[in-house]
Amino acid sequence: MSAIQRIALVLTIIGAINWGLIGFFQFDLIAAIFGGQDSALARIIYGLVGIAGLINLGLLFKPSEEVERSEARATR
Repeated sequence: MSAIQRIALVLTIIGAINWGLIGFFQFDLIAAIFGGQDSALARIIYGLVGIAGLINLGLLFKPSEEVERSEARATR
């Protein structure tokens, strides 16, 4: 897994946690940290999370053998 894919995965996890908080507690953590949903910084974070999700979409269609080989190379 490349560095960009790892960063995208972390951002996707952050987005999933934020959506979980919104769904269960009606609390938007990103908006709370960065000054509301309409603030420029929050919108940038939302955009980065969306792009990260698109990058991770490629992992969904990658054959599992190829994923295992790339992980084995990364651990060497």
